[in-house]
Amino acid sequence: RIQLVVSGGGSVQAGGSLRLSCVISRTISGTYIGWFRQASGKEREGVACIKPRGVTGYSNSAKGRFTISQDKSKNTLYLQLNNLNLEDTAMYYCAAGGTSCLSAGDYRYWGQGTQVTVSS
Repeated sequence: RIQLVVSGGGSVQAGGSLRLSCVISRTISGTYIGWFRQASGKEREGVACIKPRGVTGYSNSAKGRFTISQDKSKNTLYLQLNNLNLEDTAMYYCAAGGTSCLSAGDYRYWGQGTQVTVSS
């Protein structure tokens, strides 16, 4: 069984930055790993992913502001959040064992989530 432990959320003013971390107990070759978020009252949406061959993918709202990266030596997935705005307020989750980039239903393993709150 794969475990994912998320950290790094918090409260920040608009325009600020945060870095989220996700320690993954083991990876599954040939699958996607990614970050998702869910705002209150909304469906979970994909934010960014790393595809099996290392190529990254982003949602339109994340492009140019967020960066996904991976440190394989530490089994850790990161999401750097820059230029945050009020619409980025959500619970952020990491996920592993995916068969596509940004579709939540295609991921098998999930972390516990961390809250990101952006204020004006």
